[in-house]
Amino acid sequence: MSDRGVASGRGEDLSVANRQNGSGKGVTASFPILTRTDFSKSTFLIEIEHPVMAKAAKPGQFVIVMLHDLGERIPLTIADFDREKGTITLVVQAVGKSTREMQLLCRPGREIYAMLGPLGIPSDISSKTKKVICVGGGLGIAPIYPQARAFKEAGAHVIGVLGFRSSNLMFWEEKFRAICDDFIICTDDGSAGIHGLVTQGIEAAIRENPDVDEVVAIGPPVMMRACTETTRPYGIKTMVSLNPIMVDGTGMCGGCRVKVGDAIKFACVDGPDFDGHQVDFDDLFTRLQRYRPEEAAAMKRYSDSCRRLALAPDAAPIEGGK
Repeated sequence: MSDRGVASGRGEDLSVANRQNGSGKGVTASFPILTRTDFSKSTFLIEIEHPVMAKAAKPGQFVIVMLHDLGERIPLTIADFDREKGTITLVVQAVGKSTREMQLLCRPGREIYAMLGPLGIPSDISSKTKKVICVGGGLGIAPIYPQARAFKEAGAHVIGVLGFRSSNLMFWEEKFRAICDDFIICTDDGSAGIHGLVTQGIEAAIRENPDVDEVVAIGPPVMMRACTETTRPYGIKTMVSLNPIMVDGTGMCGGCRVKVGDAIKFACVDGPDFDGHQVDFDDLFTRLQRYRPEEAAAMKRYSDSCRRLALAPDAAPIEGGK
């Protein structure tokens, strides 16, 4: 999941920030941001206090957040959860208007206006899987972590394959090394690990482990398709996590429909995990491009408004900004 939400008003399904007390008056529930870590100029992590969601979350699921009452609904895959601390971890890449706004405003001490989740069908972590390759590329490295950890806890031999553009964009290396039996890093520029794509890492892992039962790949759609084509000749089950346009996250809008085999599926309620060998990636690419003009226009309006605010002589600094 990424910055694929569509602008909307505040819906009842996301009005989780308002509850009723015994007197019938609205009580505002808070979802405070406890910590933030910046991995690069555009990628950052936030840890949010939400004990109920942390208790219910499972690998592969996602949440929808609204930063404020006029904000878009933003679907984000859960990168980690801590039941004891009662926290949910999200890793966000600022690529559009809403995630750029999150990058600016999400600071420790501030709060998320509304959160819905956990949503989606949890990943199938079967004890029958004896050896699995968990592949993460770019932002997909964060959501593959809970799955890799769950496979390890289920007794599987876990092989981690992570892909970055460059070594200076790497994150969570030690977290993965702690749960992986074998670990491969790939970088586009050759600054760390294998000089190449994650598909080369998959090939290397299969050569060393021809008895692999399953591959799980999360990352950009182009990367996930390449992973499925790499594993297809071997007949290895390959699961991918899809991130189409999404509005409500409950299957009502139909915006997240994807073609899987001969069927139409909704990523929010039937996924987000699907058999990668059955996914119609060409159709997915077409749908992902459909709202590019609107997304670009929204980003321009947001950038223009930020510049106007910065140039205003009496403009007050934005709280929490750098």
